[in-house]
Amino acid sequence: MQQSNRYKIAVYAISKNEARFAKRWMHTMREADVVIVADTGSTDDTVSLLREAGAEVHRIQVTPWRFDNARNESLQLVPDDIDICVCTDLDEVWEEGWRSRLERNWREGTTRMLYAFTHGQPGQDTVYTWFWKEKIHTRHGYRWVRPVHEVLEYIGKGEERSIRSDQLRLYHDPDPNKSRSQYLPLLEQSVREFPEDDRNMHYLGREYMYHGRWDECIATLQQHLAMPQARWADERSASMRFISRAYKASEQWQEATRWLYRAIAEAPYLREPYTEMAQLAYHTRNWSAVYHMVEEALRISTRPDTYMQEDFCWDATLYDLGALACYELGLLHKACEFAREATEHSPEDPRLSHNYALIQSRLP
Repeated sequence: MQQSNRYKIAVYAISKNEARFAKRWMHTMREADVVIVADTGSTDDTVSLLREAGAEVHRIQVTPWRFDNARNESLQLVPDDIDICVCTDLDEVWEEGWRSRLERNWREGTTRMLYAFTHGQPGQDTVYTWFWKEKIHTRHGYRWVRPVHEVLEYIGKGEERSIRSDQLRLYHDPDPNKSRSQYLPLLEQSVREFPEDDRNMHYLGREYMYHGRWDECIATLQQHLAMPQARWADERSASMRFISRAYKASEQWQEATRWLYRAIAEAPYLREPYTEMAQLAYHTRNWSAVYHMVEEALRISTRPDTYMQEDFCWDATLYDLGALACYELGLLHKACEFAREATEHSPEDPRLSHNYALIQSRLP
């Protein structure tokens, strides 16, 4: 491990059956003074691979399972003389040189640092798809809370002092086949334990959506919107969009449309509700509405730095919808412009290329 002249830095994590990622993770975490892993029951080669790469691995048992208890046990394994703790998961990757950037940006008196979190791997063009994470903190004064979607709670003496640095970038490249079946019961438990936590209520409603439990999705997200502390417009707008998706799944188009209009009104500065309205209008073949919503969405050029953003609002989707709508409306030159943009955003998509060539052939 590299040694720091200013701070002692520890990476800590929990693991279970992460052999696929162990070597890659250790390669990127090697800049820390120590890497500590609490393994919660791996039956593959995770433990041996981590130890071979230099990690200090402890086997722990958390029963009944909850993420906050596992995180707290892993944190307790970090030596008391560590200055800065860096909590990551094994499917995450730092950019090379992260430690030096962390030390340059850390200030005396800081208790927590927020950094850029994105999907993919270093070197990929994901610069516009990030949001803030906050899992770098001092050794003392913090604990993890919530059974799932766990968060760091400050319990130290004095004032918490957070700083931000987008010079630190952590990439998330997960296993798409890994089950998330445990999330739903843990979220239900979390809402029972913390009924006033509006973020948890939103997460639970979203999880019901992922599981196709539409009635529970709608009821839970409406409960989220009714909570007086649920004031963040971005998240409220997302709850409205997810309610719309639930109605759309049962082809209740009028209700789906009504909730998307509410989502637009709640956060008119976000692309997401306009894009979903364009998609909904496409399903009902309302081409004028598709065109209008695409134009409104494209007026918004700044991608937000929150987890609310949706990739389909920033890829070829809007241009594809615009091309289809304008073609149906007889606006061939505008359709051609949209189709060209769509192919530039997704040059590997043969359908988009075919559409572009077809529209070009129909130009007068």
